[in-house]
Amino acid sequence: MKYAIAVVGSGPSGLYVADALVRQWPDASVDVFDALPTPYGLVRGGIAPDHQNTKAVIRALERTLARDGTRFFGNVEIGRDLQYDELKGAYDLVILSVGAEHDRPLGIPGEQLPEVYGSAAFVGWYNGHPRYRNLNPYLGGASLAVIGNGNVALDIVRLLAKTPTELATSDLSSHAAHAIANSSIRDLYLIGRRGPVEASFTPIELAELGELQRCVTLVDPAALSATVGAHVPEKEIKVRQRNLDILRGFSERTIDAATMRIHILFYAAPSSIVGDDHVRGLLLDRTRLEGGNALRTGEQFELAVDTVIAATGYRTVSPPGVPFDEKRGVIANTDGLVEDGVYASGWCQHGPRGVVGTNRTDATALIKRIAADLEQTPRSPGKPGGAYVDRLLAERAVQVVDFEAWRRIDAAEVANATHPKPREKFVTTEALLDAARLAH
Repeated sequence: MKYAIAVVGSGPSGLYVADALVRQWPDASVDVFDALPTPYGLVRGGIAPDHQNTKAVIRALERTLARDGTRFFGNVEIGRDLQYDELKGAYDLVILSVGAEHDRPLGIPGEQLPEVYGSAAFVGWYNGHPRYRNLNPYLGGASLAVIGNGNVALDIVRLLAKTPTELATSDLSSHAAHAIANSSIRDLYLIGRRGPVEASFTPIELAELGELQRCVTLVDPAALSATVGAHVPEKEIKVRQRNLDILRGFSERTIDAATMRIHILFYAAPSSIVGDDHVRGLLLDRTRLEGGNALRTGEQFELAVDTVIAATGYRTVSPPGVPFDEKRGVIANTDGLVEDGVYASGWCQHGPRGVVGTNRTDATALIKRIAADLEQTPRSPGKPGGAYVDRLLAERAVQVVDFEAWRRIDAAEVANATHPKPREKFVTTEALLDAARLAH
């Protein structure tokens, strides 16, 4: 069937769906839209810049965009340049893969203070996301707290603890590299409301905290149990036990000559951020576990910190007109179906979970769902697709960044980097669009 299909979002979720669509319907035309001039979503803007091996998945995603019958529409935002109803009118099928890039609020007093940031914003800042280029987080104090016990929280403290030499082979944006190199922070706190067994770290990332040149990672041995316990599912026992072993190694360390310290705190839930005009501390409740839930004990303690980063989850912001589930923070859907002919995939469907590769599994499941729906209720192709959208965007004078224009951006970023840095990102939309026009 020669369906005209739109995929909104060019991160791993959207591009794995685009790949699966073409495999299911080889004659289909697939147009991939992104509000940014650049593709690849959180692979470009979310994965830690010192994890270049993880970012190598871009090569597979690039092959999808380069395939005949697939087109990239960068710098095209649904709700700004095209409306949701126009998209539905132009395409036989619409797949929404817009991710979950916005921070969930902490919901505690003091989070409005200027030195409090969400992890999506902070990670976007050091990864050169145009939306967060001007965040300018405060790194001029002596201590910083990251609330959260997942890999994003680990990424943040690890990058802040690294030396310029350790970061030299990363694609950390220059403005962030300068700020981190000149930071006065000496104590970094990584805070989780539950225990070490419940933390969602992966062992590889956790172990990296033990390899830092100028920083020692510390854990209170009293917080560590001997085993993971009988409540852990069998398939997770090895990972959880490995985390415990790594943490036990950290608990045996001393400060020695280290100029920075990472303190991993468990059983601590934020109660309020202390300060009037600026952050001066973080008030925490000690917790205990009951049935897997963290219950506050009534005992409190305060950390003297100057900056707070919340790495406690993300939510989707859907394009105008798209049905939205406010409670869950995702696009309203039933097993991926939003409404007739419209589906959601990835984090905007089910919330943030899994790793990059999880999106491939999700995409396969969604395509099976779409194929079953079409078998039950056949849909004849015939909507105008990309040709109609091309006319609309031309009439509106939208500068569309197609795949070749993205390749010009890519080449310019690589050319602008000083060895051994792999690329020097353009960090404003204007600079990206200028690069897209080069030699055009």
